[in-house]
Amino acid sequence: MEQVSAKRSYFSSARIAVIAMFSALAAILYIFNFALPFAFPSFLEFKFSDIPVLIGSFALGPVSSVIIVVSEILIKLVVKGSSTMFVGEISDLLTSCAFAVTAGIIYKKHRTFKGALVGMAVGTAVEVVVAVLINWLFLVPFYVQFLFNGNWAPLINAMNKLFPNCTRENFYNYYLWVSVLPFNLLRCLVAVLVTLPVYKRISMLINRFNAKLEPKSEEGAVKSKKINIAAICISAVVIVLLLTFAILRVLVFSE
Repeated sequence: MEQVSAKRSYFSSARIAVIAMFSALAAILYIFNFALPFAFPSFLEFKFSDIPVLIGSFALGPVSSVIIVVSEILIKLVVKGSSTMFVGEISDLLTSCAFAVTAGIIYKKHRTFKGALVGMAVGTAVEVVVAVLINWLFLVPFYVQFLFNGNWAPLINAMNKLFPNCTRENFYNYYLWVSVLPFNLLRCLVAVLVTLPVYKRISMLINRFNAKLEPKSEEGAVKSKKINIAAICISAVVIVLLLTFAILRVLVFSE
């Protein structure tokens, strides 16, 4: 579904514009994440931002999906900062990319409905594995040692609201297999169920948008190239500014 001329720059002005739109939508959804305390520990926050990231991966390619994820996280850091010393955001970056990039790579090689289904299924599996490993090897040890000063009580207490038998000894059994695994399966499933019915229409709109901006003469191609270079430069400046503001937001303006 993604037809891009080999002679055209990958980061054309049209592609950059669509990436920006998906990034803005993903950022809004990412900022308004929420907990599902009736089913999962309150510190696992559900977000719908994987939907525009996945659609962007199919419509624009896996590289574009990485840019969308990075942009949404930078925007969120500028608006809200980080309460986890960037650790939670790094985790979201890795899991979202594991899901969308894997699906996008498979779909890029097999541009069929079956290819999309296989891509999303494999992407879901990869995302769940990455989420379990990150929580087991990195997130939980980091929170315990650096945020809770070696005290397991905050995590155990949060788990006890759903699983009264959870203790320090069996924490990972409850947390990884009864919380993290189904939570991330649900997160990916929602993204898949929303993406399937809307992707084709969105992809058609993107293709029409690209076609309108396609240069129809040599003079137009030269002008288009200049516009693309300007768009890339502006995008780079915006990303650098977002990164700078995000760092300032956390290190200077947060208490």
